[in-house]
Amino acid sequence: MTLSPERTLPTRDEIFAAHEGGKLSTGLATPLRDARDLAIAYTPGVADVSRAIAADPALARRYTWTDRLVAVVSDGTAVLGLGDIGPRASLPVMEGKSALFKTFGELDSIPLVLDTTDVDEIVETLVRLRPSFGAVNLEDVAAPRCFELERKLIEALDCPVMHDDQHGTAIVLLAAVKGACAATGRDLAGLRTVISGAGAAGVACARILLAAGASDVVVLDSRGVIDTARGGEKGALAAETNPRGVTGGIAEAMRGADVFVGLSSATLPEELLATMAPDPFVFALSNPDPEIHPSVAGRYASVVATGRSDFPNQINNVLAFPGVFRGALDAGARRITEAMKLAAAEAIFSVAADDLAVDRIVPSPFDPRVAPEVAAAVAQAWAAGSTGSDRR
Repeated sequence: MTLSPERTLPTRDEIFAAHEGGKLSTGLATPLRDARDLAIAYTPGVADVSRAIAADPALARRYTWTDRLVAVVSDGTAVLGLGDIGPRASLPVMEGKSALFKTFGELDSIPLVLDTTDVDEIVETLVRLRPSFGAVNLEDVAAPRCFELERKLIEALDCPVMHDDQHGTAIVLLAAVKGACAATGRDLAGLRTVISGAGAAGVACARILLAAGASDVVVLDSRGVIDTARGGEKGALAAETNPRGVTGGIAEAMRGADVFVGLSSATLPEELLATMAPDPFVFALSNPDPEIHPSVAGRYASVVATGRSDFPNQINNVLAFPGVFRGALDAGARRITEAMKLAAAEAIFSVAADDLAVDRIVPSPFDPRVAPEVAAAVAQAWAAGSTGSDRR
């Protein structure tokens, strides 16, 4: 597929010019026009607000920006397709994430890149910074440490925490599978799904598909189909998947499969598509190079999706995370639950359902309905499942 003129890729000079000086700045919610404004925003007026918060810390949610502030946190160990490039090199990506939060979720966010890969040090740092933000978006932290880090942060912090590489990807994938099923008249529960990649995204995608009713999911890594002997996160996932006891590698797993989900850098040979069930779904999500080119996958598959914007059916996390965090903060949630993730996927699918086709199984990231619908669904899911003690 060729790019249309309006979707021509930017030049290297354009990219560097756009990043010069960074992509973020702070702005004022109330202007400072004269001495009276200064007396309200700063001394002496601000002392009244600080005294009130000292007497009732919950007032910080109303009188500071923390209630709408997301900390975008990374150690730079798994950045996009670049891998372990370190915290400083990851900062342009984290700034971009903050720009997406503001554009699509109307939330302020601050990039925090940490010069440590020690899980406990990261947790301690964020615990100490907790009064400064309302939620944590973990980003580009390598597996398997990302699983431990997310768990420990959820336990340590009384605010929403989500590793977007895991759950944002999973939410949008589930919405896309729902869309593909609806567009082709199929049922999620009856699909045989193969997930190539057992890292952060692969594990989360497998789990959300199971939670949504999928019954036959096989997960592979570079060594082949995972099994319980692996231990850790992979071993635990193996115990929940592969009901037919498939062994071997990608060739064995693909035989008769209805869905392929690519979440690794491994190339998918074309001949394996011919061994799948008729009219399969192919989600080749590696960036920047999909596991198989969409034009090749389209010879066999009824639905093809990638992570790229220059092909139809882009599986883009921006469909999920702005609305998920917006809804969680709107609801005063202490955490992001599995029910909230499922609700987010259903909301994305519901927007796509208005204009569904095999090349439009998810909405455009620029569809203005997406983030508000996701936020409302997430907030409602929290309200339905929480108790009074759950609220911040």
